[in-house]
Amino acid sequence: MEKIRCKWCVGDALYEKYHDEEWGRPVKDDATLFEFLILETFQAGLSWITILRKREHFRRAFDQFDYRRIADYDEAKVAELLEDAGIIRNRLKVLAAISNARAFMEVQREFGSFSDYIWGFTNGQPIDNPIRDLSQAQATTPLSDTISKDLKKRGFKFVGSTVVYAHMQATGMVNDHVADCWTRHV
Repeated sequence: MEKIRCKWCVGDALYEKYHDEEWGRPVKDDATLFEFLILETFQAGLSWITILRKREHFRRAFDQFDYRRIADYDEAKVAELLEDAGIIRNRLKVLAAISNARAFMEVQREFGSFSDYIWGFTNGQPIDNPIRDLSQAQATTPLSDTISKDLKKRGFKFVGSTVVYAHMQATGMVNDHVADCWTRHV
C-alpha cells in the first residue's frame, strides 16, 4: 500500500525523502538548526525544492554549515561564494549567512544554546496544528511574527515571518503534516 503524504511533496523523489525523513521532525541540535536557518534564508523568494537540489553543494561551499567558520568569512571567501554556481549567488544572502552565524553565536552565549532560545518560544514542545488539507496551511502566524522580530532585534538578516515559519515547520517546532499523512504522528 502506498504511503499517504502531504501533497506538496508528492511526485518528486528528493522532496518525498525530505518530507519523510526530516520535515516536521523536532530538531534540537544547534548545528542542524543553523543549517536549516541558512537554507531557509537562501530560499527566501525561491522554491524549497530549488534549495534542496543545491543542499549538498551548499554544505560543501559553506564548510558543512560550521557557524564558527562562517562567522570568520572574509571578503575573499564572499567573492569565492559569489562565483560558485552550485549555490544561490546573492551577495546580500551570502553576507546574511555570515552575520547570522555571528548572531547565532551571540544567542548561544546568552541562552546556552540556540535550541534553548528558539524552542523557548514554544516551551520546548512542538505546536500541533490540526490541518486536514493543504489549503489550511499558514505561511505566517503571530508566533512567527514574534520570533522574526526578536531575531531581527538580535541582528539576524533575511528572517521575515514567512522564513521563520518555514524554519519552524522544517525543524518540527510546528507539526503541519496533514491529518492523513503517514508522518503526522511519527
